[in-house]
Amino acid sequence: MQAANRGHTRWGIVLPFLALPVVVLGVLIIGLFLWAWSDDDEPRADARTGAAATVPCTEALAFGAAERPANARAHDCTVQRGIDTSYSAVLRMPREDVRDWLRETYPDAPEPRTGGGACGALCLDVTHENGLPGTAEAHVVQVRVEHVNAETALVRFSAFTM
Repeated sequence: MQAANRGHTRWGIVLPFLALPVVVLGVLIIGLFLWAWSDDDEPRADARTGAAATVPCTEALAFGAAERPANARAHDCTVQRGIDTSYSAVLRMPREDVRDWLRETYPDAPEPRTGGGACGALCLDVTHENGLPGTAEAHVVQVRVEHVNAETALVRFSAFTM
């Protein structure tokens, strides 16, 4: 009569085959979670290098609750994303229309400053505390105006979170 092998079962062979589906399912769930948290549908600015991504100018201006004036040409519109978000746009427009555009866009903001230096010909800084509309996603809007010639102004628009 032969003695039964006690302590040995066939689980040592079957267990790896049962664990394989659990591992595959775990990898799929983790992959799905990472895919859901990605934001690939948005233009990307590399947060590691700080590189800016080009965006439509309407998007850049809208972040600061502004619209492109009818008589302005917008270009060089970008976004940088990282801890904070920063949009910028450059507008060329008639000098005589700049103040009216700023008053219409930010009616509750303080008067724009004049005075050269880093400010250029005209500056405006607007926050939610001093006139930024509630529709703005930005926390701060900065506008810097330079006179290109007797008729044209170069407007640098920045809207960002803090």
